[in-house]
Amino acid sequence: MKKTGFKSLSKASKVLATAALAAGISLAHAADTIKVGVLHSLSGTMAISETTLKDTVLMMVDQQNKKGGLLGKKLEPVVVDPASNWPLFAEKARELLEKDKVDVIFGCWTSVSRKSVLPVIEELNGLMFYPVQYEGEESSYNVFYTGAAPNQQAIPAVDYLMKDVGVKRWVLAGTDYVYPRTTNKILESYLKSKGVAGKDIMINYTPFGHSDWQTIVSDIKKFGSTGVKTAVVSTINGDANVPFYKELANQGVSAEDIPVVAFSVGEEELSGFDTAPLVGHLAAWNYFMSADSKENDDFIKQWHAFIKDDKRVTNDPMEATYIGFNMWAKAVEKAGTTDVDKVEAAMIGIETPNLTGGMATMNKNHHLSKPVLIGEIQDDGQFDIVWETDGLVAGDAWTDYLPESKNLISDWTAPVKCGNYNTVTKTCGGAAK
Repeated sequence: MKKTGFKSLSKASKVLATAALAAGISLAHAADTIKVGVLHSLSGTMAISETTLKDTVLMMVDQQNKKGGLLGKKLEPVVVDPASNWPLFAEKARELLEKDKVDVIFGCWTSVSRKSVLPVIEELNGLMFYPVQYEGEESSYNVFYTGAAPNQQAIPAVDYLMKDVGVKRWVLAGTDYVYPRTTNKILESYLKSKGVAGKDIMINYTPFGHSDWQTIVSDIKKFGSTGVKTAVVSTINGDANVPFYKELANQGVSAEDIPVVAFSVGEEELSGFDTAPLVGHLAAWNYFMSADSKENDDFIKQWHAFIKDDKRVTNDPMEATYIGFNMWAKAVEKAGTTDVDKVEAAMIGIETPNLTGGMATMNKNHHLSKPVLIGEIQDDGQFDIVWETDGLVAGDAWTDYLPESKNLISDWTAPVKCGNYNTVTKTCGGAAK
């Protein structure tokens, strides 16, 4: 009778079979890790902001592994550099999902990078946590937005300037891409709804990495010289902020004359500035390093220990990364798997401590409830918190101040399961689940 099985194989076949078995064992070991994709620019104009977020994710992975990992598996970070190149973000996201088989992605800063990645993660049913303030007008099944929506940053900042500072003329200055343009469209509509005339709103856009601010600052100075209180609402992103603030100082524009409230300048960006001329200017975020809480003290100590540099600062997108990572870990444990659909369902309603002493909650629209803070720049590069909301503000994916959005909501729970559901027509305007 003809023999079958491993014993009947030739010597060469035995070698191939042994190699195949070894490969199988190797694949089994690979499956024993949970892969965490890190999609942040480590070079180019946005590296000034994003490199720290890469380090934050690595710290969170390290801490989770010291707790025993998740589901009995170690976490394995997979870091790529999309190099502040927006199409490259999409390529790197595809690489992370198809080649590296990551279970989750933490990444992006600019909205143009997020918009580049969005079709890829929706096509491949990936999962991404986006940790930076943005313009809203979006809600994807595959994205959790842990940064601020406009109603959690831009609108409260304008209200503060209007009510507490008495601002009546407005300069909306931004980098020329989707986040500043959409945010300023919302703010222009909001200001006009509050009785501000069009002639009292100046809007200006500059490219990424813009360095020659002399003419623009001169125009701002002239616009603010009418005797009516004027402020700059800045959505300038990346390393263009350094020459912008330097030029303000060069032309003698102080916070007393024309205060600037920034939405993309935090402690990390200020660490590269001579902050003396910036004292008194403002920023609106949901977290500042100066926040007084035990959770914040512990986080700062952990950060300094991990990065091995007691001078390194923390900032708002780091807190958003911290919140998102902890929520994802809780959702994975709750679901008992890293399967995207099961983790997405488990995420809704998840709570975790924020760093200002309260709790962050993930809502049905994939946005958080967060406090809103206004900070004043100090000469040591830190922020003195001068104003904050009484409680948490739930992130609104669709603004009430644009006609095309005011009737839209996002709700990823049954029976709606839609990112842009029209409450008047009772229809879903886009992809539903």
